[in-house]
Amino acid sequence: MIRSKTQVALAALGGLAAVAMAGPALAQEAAEAAMPAVSGETVYIFNTLSFMLHGFLVMFMAAGFGMLEGGLVRSKNTTMQMLKNIAIYSIGGLMFWVIGYNLMYNDVASTGGLFGIPGPWGADDPLTADGAFTGDGGYAGASDWFFQMVFVATAASIVSGTLAERIKLWPFMIFVVVLTGVIYPIQGAWQWGGGWLSEAGFSDFAGSSIVHSTGGWAALSGAILLGARIGKFGPDGKVNPMPGANLPLATLGTFILWLGWFGFNGGSQLAMGSAADVTAISTIYVNTNLAAAAGVTIAMIMTQAMYGKVDLTMALNGALAGLVSITAEPLTPSPIMAILIGGIGGVLVVIAVPLLDKLKIDDVVGAIPVHLVCGIWGTMAVPLTNSDTNFGSQALGVVSIGAFVFVVSFVIWSILKMTMGIRVSEEEEAIGLDKAELGLEAYPEFGRGSQAI
Repeated sequence: MIRSKTQVALAALGGLAAVAMAGPALAQEAAEAAMPAVSGETVYIFNTLSFMLHGFLVMFMAAGFGMLEGGLVRSKNTTMQMLKNIAIYSIGGLMFWVIGYNLMYNDVASTGGLFGIPGPWGADDPLTADGAFTGDGGYAGASDWFFQMVFVATAASIVSGTLAERIKLWPFMIFVVVLTGVIYPIQGAWQWGGGWLSEAGFSDFAGSSIVHSTGGWAALSGAILLGARIGKFGPDGKVNPMPGANLPLATLGTFILWLGWFGFNGGSQLAMGSAADVTAISTIYVNTNLAAAAGVTIAMIMTQAMYGKVDLTMALNGALAGLVSITAEPLTPSPIMAILIGGIGGVLVVIAVPLLDKLKIDDVVGAIPVHLVCGIWGTMAVPLTNSDTNFGSQALGVVSIGAFVFVVSFVIWSILKMTMGIRVSEEEEAIGLDKAELGLEAYPEFGRGSQAI
């Protein structure tokens, strides 16, 4: 019920009189009693607002991935990465509406906790035909769909960076359709949809495994079948660096991702209708920021010690490593533990990048070390601060999600490779995908000499 200004004023005056008459010990109780109760509609509004505002931030991460990838590829492949990132967000959004959301959340229990009942998403809000609120708390269904949708695009963007500079456009897009419409929602249903992993005690607050390692496993399977870029690895096992064209752009992308991560983790509280929820979100912000800062700092120290110079790209990936590591449980750690979890993520990414090179797996942007390796670490670290979890359940989640995503992705990539091919020709790779696949360069003036204006 909406209170009039007169009613609110009278209630406030009555509260002040009660406080004045009460003794000091009763003053707080009288003040609290005078406060009007928060209505279910107010809770509904704030919860919905949280989904929308945090969803905006996660959506902006699509720009972050675009800038990061655009900066870490060579200039001749920049336009392709821009196109892929806007296409990923668009295709992912369509597929999550057509089938993905319901496959992830719709009556998962009816299939034994394996997946939901597929079909196009539709809102079911507590409103009458004229818009009057008839429920008690909760949130707008559309706000929840939007918040869940922006997560799926993140998983697909991880794959884009790893396979850059040598994969064909349309086979990649077909894989994105399967990943966002089927693979991601099914494994997400196992925990976030209340499926069998949830029943087994697995916990993944904001998606270290469900989002990040899923993208990492899909990227790893594709990288194995696709092969390395021409010239990346010499016959003697030497690794030939292929530096990105625009490190300022990559740095901007990292800062955008860092900002978006507050929405990623903070919004996963899934409520903002009480003081307890807002306090939890604030704690999540602090721990998220500390973990990222620790990842950067450790990566800088390690590269200085190992190579004699600080590596900017490692520092950027150190930030992302810390963010991925804290994502599985950003609420329960103390600040010291958040720093420790993020710092270990920074250690892992510095170690994993050259390890992939030794295995001759070409990951252009370092997405597998960041999202897969640190996603696993973050998931396994949850019991260190959350007593409601255990290492056995966490390991079960890591293994089951990894096996499912890797095997299904490998099969899809294999089918695409055998039917339409997934890799461009050597000539097309040499001239760059911008010209070969799109006929449009990101920097057309470069290399053409000065031109009169």
